[in-house]
Amino acid sequence: MLREVTATRYITPLRSGGSVPAVVEADDLGTYVVKFTGSAQGRKALVAEVIVGELARALGLRFPELVLVHFDPAIAGDEEHQEVRDLHTSSGGVNLGMDYLPGARDLTPEVAKTFRVDPLEAGRIVWLDALTVNVDRTVHSSNLVIWPTLGIAPPRLWLIDHGAALVFHHRWDLSAPEKSYDFRHHALGHYAPDVRAADAELAPKVTEELLREIVWEVPDAWLIGELDFATPEKVREAYVGYLHARVQASGAWLPTDFPTREEIAAEEALRAARTQQGRPKWLKQVPDLHGRPAVEQDGSVHLG
Repeated sequence: MLREVTATRYITPLRSGGSVPAVVEADDLGTYVVKFTGSAQGRKALVAEVIVGELARALGLRFPELVLVHFDPAIAGDEEHQEVRDLHTSSGGVNLGMDYLPGARDLTPEVAKTFRVDPLEAGRIVWLDALTVNVDRTVHSSNLVIWPTLGIAPPRLWLIDHGAALVFHHRWDLSAPEKSYDFRHHALGHYAPDVRAADAELAPKVTEELLREIVWEVPDAWLIGELDFATPEKVREAYVGYLHARVQASGAWLPTDFPTREEIAAEEALRAARTQQGRPKWLKQVPDLHGRPAVEQDGSVHLG
């Protein structure tokens, strides 16, 4: 079972994502990133975090410990932003905490140029994402961090943020377990991930017993009210049945087509060129601030 802790000190909100999690200290002296039940993503995002995160850990991938965090909004009374205070007010009670990795560095495209990842490790992560339909680990938003970044211990790749996974649980009746998804732009695609070796290694480990053990970690309160399921136990069995059927159908969804770094760069350059070409003349003088190459500056417009 997931450990339970009580938040004792509110440190800061994290506004880099839409869910606005917060860093808190707890009564076990640990520091956690807390994702709230009242966030816009809803409780299904927390369900996905638990199931995918605990499955990753069971398969030997590095993922921070998850805990259930009892959160009293009063401890964040000094938060100055009203919308964040509203989020806290609607999230009193049990929320989800992830062990905070101090100094962790995002695996950005720039960092990935020099950080080495073994093809089998890359394959294991891609395989897990394909199994759990986690389409939110892309080149531009990897949801992967490198930690530690200080000291003598070697830096390692850690998985984080799986709230967007398990897309099938938003429409149970419209997603077949054997369905394949596009993983061409997975964050680790250019590391030549050995997904076939990962499938041979990991698929036999994802048994009904393991899935049932993991799904039973999800609190009942996060499963109540699911359409077409009378009880939380019925919802849990649906997760177990779907994921186990998907494991058995891995031959149908196993991703193997990944572009190289050079192909990705060429695609990005072509996309940027098309964006530039489609701009009106006056807008071509404005730098592109959305991560794409900046437009060429024409200083002549400022000359008399």
